Amino acid sequence: MYSSDDRKVHNSLSNTTVTQQSQQSRFKEYKWWFRVSLYIIFLLAGQSAATLLGRLYYDKGGNSKWMATFVQSAGFPVLFPLLFYFPSHAKFSNMPKNDSSKYKPKFYTLVSLYIAFGFLLAGDNLMYSYGLLYLPLSTYSLLCATQLAFNAVFSFFLNSQKFTAFIFNSVVLLTISASLLAVNSDSEDSMGLPIEKHIIGFLCTLGASAAFSLYLSLVQLSFEKVIKKETFSAVLDMQLYPSFIASCVCVVGLFASGEWKTLDNEMKEYEKGRVSYIMTLLWTAVAWQITSIGMLGLIFEVSSLFSNVIGTLALPIVPILAVIFFHDKVDGVKCIALLLAVWGFLSYIYQHYLDDQKAKADKSNGLEVSRDEVEIC
Repeated sequence: MYSSDDRKVHNSLSNTTVTQQSQQSRFKEYKWWFRVSLYIIFLLAGQSAATLLGRLYYDKGGNSKWMATFVQSAGFPVLFPLLFYFPSHAKFSNMPKNDSSKYKPKFYTLVSLYIAFGFLLAGDNLMYSYGLLYLPLSTYSLLCATQLAFNAVFSFFLNSQKFTAFIFNSVVLLTISASLLAVNSDSEDSMGLPIEKHIIGFLCTLGASAAFSLYLSLVQLSFEKVIKKETFSAVLDMQLYPSFIASCVCVVGLFASGEWKTLDNEMKEYEKGRVSYIMTLLWTAVAWQITSIGMLGLIFEVSSLFSNVIGTLALPIVPILAVIFFHDKVDGVKCIALLLAVWGFLSYIYQHYLDDQKAKADKSNGLEVSRDEVEIC
């Protein structure tokens, strides 16, 4: 047993240790919120810019489906400098500490994973390109909003995602927001295309929404079960290698379909000129990579459902930006849709805040129990 003086010194040291741990915990929390906020900005800004540029490409004379698909993944080389900035060493999660240093994913497992994701991305991007080409923008936007419902199902089965009233409220509000904009769109229902192509566009957009939701859930599952690295380099790898595979698939498709023969005429006939044609495709590719970094970062830090909710928030933001850059008409429905989207976003953030407070309370109770045990000694 300790003497009275020894007990006081021991308790003082214990209290100091608890205080230091609390400060370190708060510092880690601030860093986490900073990273999440940065990823949200990347996702919203990148997706909004990429969508506007994609619309510009089609409106001004672009018509190549494989080229529109190619630029969605071909910008991955701009991420190479980040590989030299972020350290390659990593901690490991979901494993006992004694075994974490011995664990390393097998090379062929990672290669197979990246190839599978690359083909999935290529197919998903191609279906989106067909949908945007063959459908009115209103119908296309409405169908894209269904990815939230698909993601909820895949996250429930693959990622054990729990649903609360606030999360459900968030999903419903964001879906209604996107739907309001879709049904209120002033795009023409008739595009002068055969009904068969409208059906193809409908099925492709619906399939792309489901495939993208599946991709998000599988990426999160891969981080948890296969990669297990707690560094940003793991997120970069998950973006770089599948994007390289997807780009290769698009190049093969571009030549196999014969669309490469029409690119020169497409560039000459582009309304804004050759330079504008090249810059539109270039910045579209860069914007999609920024979007992907934000999306994967949010999957890694929070969940695939959260990433999808933030991505859906861009759906009402894009029409607002279109008012500024393309001089679209402003009406009350667009304002209501934006308010609903912000409400849904804040609802999901509030649920995460409640979860965070509960985790803090549980940890604080654990520290109090440890302190009481020390005092008993």
